[in-house]
Amino acid sequence: MTKRNYAIFSLAGLFAVGALALHGQTPGPNPAPTVGTNATVSATPAAVRQSGEDPASVARGATVYGASCGSCHGGTAKGTDVGPDLVRSVVVEDDTKGELVGAAIRNAQFHKDAPDLKLTDDQITDVSAWLRVQVYGAAMRDTYAYQNILVGDAKKGEAFFNGPGKCSTCHSVTGDLAGIGGKFDPPTLQTRWISGGSGGRFGRGHGRGLTSANGSTIADTSPPEITPSTITVTVTLASGQSFEGVPIALDDFHVEFKDMTGAYHSYARSGDFPKVVVHNPIQPHWDLLKTITDDQMHDVTAYLVTLK
Repeated sequence: MTKRNYAIFSLAGLFAVGALALHGQTPGPNPAPTVGTNATVSATPAAVRQSGEDPASVARGATVYGASCGSCHGGTAKGTDVGPDLVRSVVVEDDTKGELVGAAIRNAQFHKDAPDLKLTDDQITDVSAWLRVQVYGAAMRDTYAYQNILVGDAKKGEAFFNGPGKCSTCHSVTGDLAGIGGKFDPPTLQTRWISGGSGGRFGRGHGRGLTSANGSTIADTSPPEITPSTITVTVTLASGQSFEGVPIALDDFHVEFKDMTGAYHSYARSGDFPKVVVHNPIQPHWDLLKTITDDQMHDVTAYLVTLK
């Protein structure tokens, strides 16, 4: 797997030549960042190992980055309102030994409002290694570790929950969320509310052991368990026969699912048939994930933790 295969991209994050600019081109003193500074997240040793970076270089780079770069680009390298996101930077993603990161750091136009960093070649190599591991860790979520997740503002989280986040339109702190803060540890709680409690989109597998979205297999003919977060499908054949079920796999060419009786079905798709309608009760969570900031995420988590 190449680095480009695991890098995460967004149009907002692709700022090629100016990827490491601290903030725009207007001269003047750097304001203190107020957004994006409250998260402490780092890639785990698994990310260091799987990314192929030198662990000693990564460790040194973390120290140098924290002292020289973190105040503007954030402790996670995911940016602040002063410095841009480096995890989604194509400069970082294309860098191999610090050659691109170093050129950007030393380009006075990129950092003209910042103090002279005066980093050595070795320090730049180490910082670039640390940054590449953050890119890998962000893409491979099982290698991403929350070191201190309770850094948000619970009051702001409550305001977001009841306001722009629109969480309260579907959830109640005295109903389905009553006591949720005591049921899960903070990292698990954050993962669950962000995903809507879903363990994934559709299951995948092979042969008779193929696993459905609710964890059952083809050999298990019991009716699927339907929870508030279960994704279901309505599949209508060309004959007009229709089935309700839990999806196993779905793409432009085929659909696999277990119907509500537990029977397994697999159909090739051609044109409009079979017609497949997906019912996703957690779609609002997936939509929110496209726009929510790290600070808002941590604020909501801090609020939910208080619901004991």
